[in-house]
Amino acid sequence: MIQESKESKLYFSKELLGWYEKAKRDLPWRRHRNPYYIWVSEIMLQQTRVDTVIPYFQRFIERFPTIQALAEAPEEDVLKCWEGLGYYSRARNLQAAAQQVMEWHGGIVPDNKKDVSALKGVGPYTSGAILSIAYNQPEPAVDGNVMRVLSRYFLIEEDIMKTGTRTLMEELATELIPLGRAGDFNQALMELGALICTPKSPQCLVCPVMLHCAGRLEGAEDRLPVKSKAKPPRPGPGSSP
Repeated sequence: MIQESKESKLYFSKELLGWYEKAKRDLPWRRHRNPYYIWVSEIMLQQTRVDTVIPYFQRFIERFPTIQALAEAPEEDVLKCWEGLGYYSRARNLQAAAQQVMEWHGGIVPDNKKDVSALKGVGPYTSGAILSIAYNQPEPAVDGNVMRVLSRYFLIEEDIMKTGTRTLMEELATELIPLGRAGDFNQALMELGALICTPKSPQCLVCPVMLHCAGRLEGAEDRLPVKSKAKPPRPGPGSSP
């Protein structure tokens, strides 16, 4: 069941942006609209907490201040700078993608979905984040935080592990983006999920959009979003029953 109306959508976007302008965290990658910085930060933030990422981001940009510097660096230097962040394939993919940007786009991060999405390691969320935050294009950036917020606010009870639900969320997020405010809106949505609309014990009483939150009004905030567990692997031939 999805509870949405034009009024609740307009309210959501307006109140969320107003809150973000006052409450947003001062993060180093937010001080610039440099697409390279935004890209590096989004890759680092995958499966890693913001507080952990900040010093790594600052060291990484100091060591590799441009896409060209990253593309031309020895891989061992890149991995050394990444040491402690884990998921090292992220660093390898980031450098490979920087080399693609140098070869295909003259060192400039492309400003269209087709070309950004073709870069190694850049999925739908990361491409949406780069295009909206760096280039202010009305592209959705839907991650777990965003799906949780939208599930609760609009009382979306479909399983977020299903592709169809993600598509629905991306379409809804796109509709919510106010004209000319794509970057701020997407960051506000992420910020709300990170600080207020948290997985456990959401802080509904200080939430800027609580008045029209259908999940809260139904008392369903703690059970949303609906997320099925991954199926266990099938036993192979010869396995005991």
